[in-house]
Amino acid sequence: MSSLPEVSIFWFRRDLRLHDNVGLYYALKESKAVLPIFIFDTQILTQLQNPQDVRVNFIYSCVEYIQGVCKEFGSSLYVLYGNPIDVFSNLISQFSVVSVYANRDYEPYGIKRDTSVELFLTQNGIAFYTFKDHVIFEQDEIVKQDGNPYTVYTPYAKTWKMRFSQMQLQSYTSEQLLSHLFKTSVIPIPSLDSIGFSPTSVCSHIPQIPVDCIQNYHKTRDFPAIEGTSQLGVHLRFGTVSIRELVCIAIQHNHVWLNELIWREFFSMILYHFPQVVHANFKSQYDSLEWINNEEHFQRWCDGETGYPIVDAGMRQLNETGFMHNRVRMITASFLCKHLLIDWQWGEAYFAQKLIDYELSSNNGNWQWAASTGCDAVPYFRIFNPYEQTKRFDAEYLYIQKWVPNYNSSTYIKPIVEHSFARQRALQTYKKCTKF
Repeated sequence: MSSLPEVSIFWFRRDLRLHDNVGLYYALKESKAVLPIFIFDTQILTQLQNPQDVRVNFIYSCVEYIQGVCKEFGSSLYVLYGNPIDVFSNLISQFSVVSVYANRDYEPYGIKRDTSVELFLTQNGIAFYTFKDHVIFEQDEIVKQDGNPYTVYTPYAKTWKMRFSQMQLQSYTSEQLLSHLFKTSVIPIPSLDSIGFSPTSVCSHIPQIPVDCIQNYHKTRDFPAIEGTSQLGVHLRFGTVSIRELVCIAIQHNHVWLNELIWREFFSMILYHFPQVVHANFKSQYDSLEWINNEEHFQRWCDGETGYPIVDAGMRQLNETGFMHNRVRMITASFLCKHLLIDWQWGEAYFAQKLIDYELSSNNGNWQWAASTGCDAVPYFRIFNPYEQTKRFDAEYLYIQKWVPNYNSSTYIKPIVEHSFARQRALQTYKKCTKF
């Protein structure tokens, strides 16, 4: 008989909270001693180029918070660094692991990783249980009558809302079961330096849901100079908030905001059913689109040096803070793809490096939407006019003034391309790919 301590493991991933956590709830409910772990996955970290990556810092702050709560219950979060298979190989040599619990991940890497981990655990006689926590409806739950996935948002959202109205959300009071955590002394968290990163000023917190902002979201969401959006994207990305709680708030207070939450699940479903979109156009007719891909122009876009104040303001906000206002994301993306005729994948990859709330499915879906190459995308002939967008959404130049203070002086750079010329060029280029 093994003398190793017997535990079940709960594996935190993109669900970094102790409350209303489905997988954690079932782990604690069904097990006498739950060992909570978090893995800094080297297969992900080695792809990050910036040692001060804001997302790593955000995650680190989250695990520090969880560690503090575990300590109050006489337990510890095991924060580990390495390849998940190697980590579990070490864990089963230290503990008698009965089962492993986790919440499902729907991105291509997450699916591949979990398949490998499940095979390894099964070969070692250990059960691997996964749960739905990141979304209200998983990819096969909202489909057309013939069983095929939706590729247009509006009917998807209609079915989503109908199905939601017919269900009763269960409460997962994981925070009330923390006494079932495995009792142990606190295990120190590896330093950021030891995993190849350095600290920034970014920190996480249990967010206060901005109900007042959500109530007025439909009125304020398009104006970047004001705090008119919830800014909960990063918390949804890393699961420091519960999607179930947010949907209930949205239904009570603002259906426009609810629609944005449904867009998130729509893009997650598209990525799952059509994983090729990661590196290819959803609409294959645009595979022959003649991108110019001028590297100098791309760099000027990245640096916020295009000569278009609203575009430059957005890019500078992104570079400095890891965040960009939603309306400005559309403007900057449209500008890159249609004014400069630079492949959306270049811009998508740059946002992936910079955005603290980067989520593959939404980032990919929104970039293909802006480039008119995705499912249910904006028509190719809809080209945002940066000047008109400024008049409508930053008429007093308050947002621009903050990020491009010299926008109205002789020191500000000339436009990288003239708007009317760029618009006509884009129309002619896209039209070649359009089948009538």
